[in-house]
Amino acid sequence: MGWRWALPEPLSAAQLRRLEQHRYSASGRSLLEPPLQLYWAWLVERAPLWLAPNAITLGGFVVNLLPTLLLFAYCPSATEEAPPWVLFSCALGVFIFQSLDAIDGKQARRTNSSSPLGELFDHGCDSVSIVLVCFAVCIAFRLGTNPHWLFFFCFLGSFLVYCAFWQIYVLGMQKTGKIDISEGEIAVIVLFLLTAFGGTAMWDTQVPVLNVSLKMILVAGFACGAVIASYHYLSLIFGGGIGKNGSTIAGTSVLSPGLHIALIIILALMIYKKSTTHVFEKHPCLYALTFGFVCAKITQKLVVAHITKSEMILPDTAFIGPGLLFLNQYCDVLIDEYVILWIALFISLLDLLRYFTGLCIQIAAHLRIDVFKIPPHQAPEQVQNHNE
Repeated sequence: MGWRWALPEPLSAAQLRRLEQHRYSASGRSLLEPPLQLYWAWLVERAPLWLAPNAITLGGFVVNLLPTLLLFAYCPSATEEAPPWVLFSCALGVFIFQSLDAIDGKQARRTNSSSPLGELFDHGCDSVSIVLVCFAVCIAFRLGTNPHWLFFFCFLGSFLVYCAFWQIYVLGMQKTGKIDISEGEIAVIVLFLLTAFGGTAMWDTQVPVLNVSLKMILVAGFACGAVIASYHYLSLIFGGGIGKNGSTIAGTSVLSPGLHIALIIILALMIYKKSTTHVFEKHPCLYALTFGFVCAKITQKLVVAHITKSEMILPDTAFIGPGLLFLNQYCDVLIDEYVILWIALFISLLDLLRYFTGLCIQIAAHLRIDVFKIPPHQAPEQVQNHNE
């Protein structure tokens, strides 16, 4: 087709060969996974055998994305009172996303259509969804009234998601902790529902004796959880990988992927602190979307590095958007930062879509499969009782 000329082919011939050898590997179960597995096993049996796993993944992603963007539109500065029906739709969106995200791998095994493309597609959607949902929670209890904390949690989701895949790149397998993504999603659903029924203002209620708002108690709890989760991931990463001399699965330094996420966070922090127009405080949703897309791009490149056993290269077009914001500040804000932020958002989104679409088309062509269709000759398999 004529439009394909504009799409990149990110993988080399050597990477495509290593891609064929990749096999998904995971260990461990979180606390809530055993009972949830019963529901997921029931749910996947309701899916028709002709339904492609990637279509399930994409459906869950879209259902989760739309109410989240709607919440962003209603509360652009994260200080507004969100309508209850929007918060309820966000809770429903996360629940549907979690359900469909849990059964796409089961559907792949059930239809004998598992492939590295499915794993990449799943993780690619996760890298965007989780980041945006984390920020949506901040909007739900109006954390825009505390910009420093809002900035912290704006990048917390991106950092933890990146660390999760960084750990896989180092260890060669996904290790699920006792408190993991399933528990986090359930907590998010509960928070959205509480806010929908109690109102956004309920989180500003002052707690007697402590003389702090209920919102700040939640913030403190989330911060403690973030520290614990970060320690868990980083201890696994720095403990050494499965490669030679404790290197990654690609034989590279376990520290090398840290440069990408560190550079993004440092750029975001510098732009936030040096902004003379307070661009983050006034437009946190645009800011979160822009850097969320950048973080999602480098997270996807980390997943690709894992499944192709390749080194991550630091120079990347993902840094163009943040670079424009930084350069504009360096030149004493020649152009309104709000305008540059919109340009950076557009560039970051386009770069993410081009990379991910080109990647999926290239892998599908190499493996001779269709992204959203199951070949008619595929024979069903027994569903294994673990999440993918």
